[in-house]
Amino acid sequence: MEPETLNIKINERESVTALLYPAPKRVRLGVTLVLGHGAGANQLSDFMREFAYGMAARGFDAMTFNFLYAEQKRKLPDSKERLESCYRAVIDAALNLPKLKKNRLVIGGKSMGGRIASQVAAADGKNIAGLVLLGYPLHPPGKPDKLRDAHLKDVRAPMLFVQGSRDAFGTKEEIRGVIKKLGLPAKLYVVEGGDHSFKVPKSAGVTPQQVHESVMKEIADWLHSCQYRER
Repeated sequence: MEPETLNIKINERESVTALLYPAPKRVRLGVTLVLGHGAGANQLSDFMREFAYGMAARGFDAMTFNFLYAEQKRKLPDSKERLESCYRAVIDAALNLPKLKKNRLVIGGKSMGGRIASQVAAADGKNIAGLVLLGYPLHPPGKPDKLRDAHLKDVRAPMLFVQGSRDAFGTKEEIRGVIKKLGLPAKLYVVEGGDHSFKVPKSAGVTPQQVHESVMKEIADWLHSCQYRER
């Protein structure tokens, strides 16, 4: 099924396009999963589309969107404030869309999209039942001292970190260490041999699709077992 195109107003002058991938009625689970894209690609990237379609097929109403800079065909990401305000507007839209209104809301995304989701949840997470962070950018490559973890202690909803073991933005050991140090309500799922986008060496003998299927199964299993917070 083709996704439904939505127009979400961010402020008086600007809006972004979102795509809603509805779960088939026979398997619908009453959960909306909003995923933000990474810094280098918009919501139409193969990665974003594959995960949105895959999670919808597993019973979750999946929604993706463009951040303002991507919508406006600019390459450099917006400021922290503009990225967060955009994500908040998308959350408001997801909470108020009639067909999704009774759903629990889980947010997250790929790399930067997941980081911004976590910052929004840390500031005000009252409507957020969980977070799915796909390749969390814990620090810039080669700069392990520049950690982006201070806000995570303020996230109250359960979190799932999916991290490649070769991720230059944060190794499995580093993510595990942050979870332990901050006492986060979080689970870590490691893509063995995976990089920041979960790509594994050909010698691993698995295709990118098989890796993604494994990740999506883990997300679905985690969401099924999640102790959701009530809205």
